[in-house]
Amino acid sequence: MVRGADAYRKTGETEVKVQINLDGEGKNNIQTPAFFFNHMLNLFSRHALFNLDVEATGDIKVDFHHLVEDVGIVLGEGFFKAVGNKEGIRRYGSFYVPMDEALAFCSVDLSDRPFIFFEAEFNRDKVGEFDVELVEEFFIAFASSARITLHLEIIRGNNTHHMIEALFKAFGRALREAVTFDPREKGVPSTKGIL
Repeated sequence: MVRGADAYRKTGETEVKVQINLDGEGKNNIQTPAFFFNHMLNLFSRHALFNLDVEATGDIKVDFHHLVEDVGIVLGEGFFKAVGNKEGIRRYGSFYVPMDEALAFCSVDLSDRPFIFFEAEFNRDKVGEFDVELVEEFFIAFASSARITLHLEIIRGNNTHHMIEALFKAFGRALREAVTFDPREKGVPSTKGIL
């Protein structure tokens, strides 16, 4: 069984198409006008081992806010569909990623209860043309539409690029662990019987 899904959103501000396969090899085709964001999504896909296609356009004349937020929404929707009923999965995943001087931590619960804790202090406002405050906006949007509990933290770091890169890698690795099948798990990993 291949766990994959398509998701789509079109508004007066953006148009976003996503295809995701949770049982992939980390192959991806990311096409948005935000090149640093493309780089982060590429890293996420590779470390999660999710095959991922993202095509997004939008009103970027002012900034990338609507584009990044809507990609988070659509990617989260696709992820939620692809996970399915969650039978047999590990449900939880946690990972530390060092990136030179930076260290990031991510912990996820595929709980059906959207929540995010995000703690990161960046040393710059931008990486290239990308506003670093949009990193948190992406993760808020993803967690909400994927219905996951998500904790992300920069433990230390000086280089803003390294810190953001470590967050996306840790996010990918934690989700990879959470969606992995546990051969000992015979149903939904919850005492309630549902998630």
